[in-house]
Amino acid sequence: MSAYKNIESALIHGGIYGDEYTKAVNVPIYQTSTYEQSGIGETPKWEYSRTGNPTRAALEALIAELEGGSAGFAFASGMAAITAVLSLFNTGDKIIISSNVYGGTFRVLDKVFNHFGIGYSIEDTTNIAELETKITPEVKAILIESPANPLLTITDIGAVARLAAKHDILSIVDNTFMTPYLQRPLSLGADIVIHSATKYLGGHSDVVAGLVVVNDERLARQIAFIQNSTGGVLGPFDSFLLIRGIKTLGVRLDRHVENAQKAAEFLSSHKAVKKVYYPGLPDAQGYDINKRQAKNGGVMISFELYENYDIKKFFKSLKLVALAESLGGVESLVCHPASMTHASIPYEVRQKVGITDGLIRLSIGIENIDDILLRLSGSAILICRREPSCMRS
Repeated sequence: MSAYKNIESALIHGGIYGDEYTKAVNVPIYQTSTYEQSGIGETPKWEYSRTGNPTRAALEALIAELEGGSAGFAFASGMAAITAVLSLFNTGDKIIISSNVYGGTFRVLDKVFNHFGIGYSIEDTTNIAELETKITPEVKAILIESPANPLLTITDIGAVARLAAKHDILSIVDNTFMTPYLQRPLSLGADIVIHSATKYLGGHSDVVAGLVVVNDERLARQIAFIQNSTGGVLGPFDSFLLIRGIKTLGVRLDRHVENAQKAAEFLSSHKAVKKVYYPGLPDAQGYDINKRQAKNGGVMISFELYENYDIKKFFKSLKLVALAESLGGVESLVCHPASMTHASIPYEVRQKVGITDGLIRLSIGIENIDDILLRLSGSAILICRREPSCMRS
């Protein structure tokens, strides 16, 4: 439970604020691997930085408070965080994942955890009635993203959490795209929240990190054991950078979302654009559900150009908006999911779930929106294959 009524204050003052020794307003970077102990057989607060570090502890307390959880855990990457959560399961267990999720999540299940006898199935988690029919005795968790990557599909988090509780299995939500500023899955009943903190929480494309928040002490003990045993922890300097990034999360996301809404509306009316995926548009899939469970439509946009436009030339002609992996920084980024973020998913699976070769994913930054739209529009106009057909009104 946060001590602050409003999250904007908790972003800055939440968790472990400042330094008790010097009264510095920022948590220091405790750049140490070990700590002097007072005597044999005593249990010190700090002993070894894989097990615990004061800078990392401040970050972990902060994300737990922001998400409304019982404990938080910081890892060296988003994939390290997901790996720790998946390590909760045993041989013979099965995990249901949404029909479009980050390619790295699919890859670690398909290429790593499969070797340990932990299975998975890809299901449409937007259809709760159909989803329930997929829960067999082997299923021990449902892992979702909402909005999902990259089609921005909306799943009813509360409904999935209730379904999971009914069957005594875990509900896990990757909240990377929304962050606790826009959506709080634990308050909707989820058991575990995961973040690639590399993205909006860090916000400046200068740190790689992952976070996990759980809703009860039993899960907290399990994740703490896995974190210490496997050792994929976040270092103190990166923990410091992440705390610093979180302090400005509110003001950054307000600008991000304002830009994204304008960009989505602009793309929806552009003659080169065939389809736009953005939860903030009234005709979007899951618009009403997202409106209930999230503050707004978020920042990410995906779209497809008409077939008479050359997608490769579109990417090459873009200015200002960089072609790059990742998302969530202050700068606008664009990517081609089929060959980049979701390339690890087999072609036939991508086609089945709608991740086509023509799909473009856009992470809107906080630049002036007029500059962003000018570059997007100019690029689309330049790359038409047949000039007469580009004059579509």
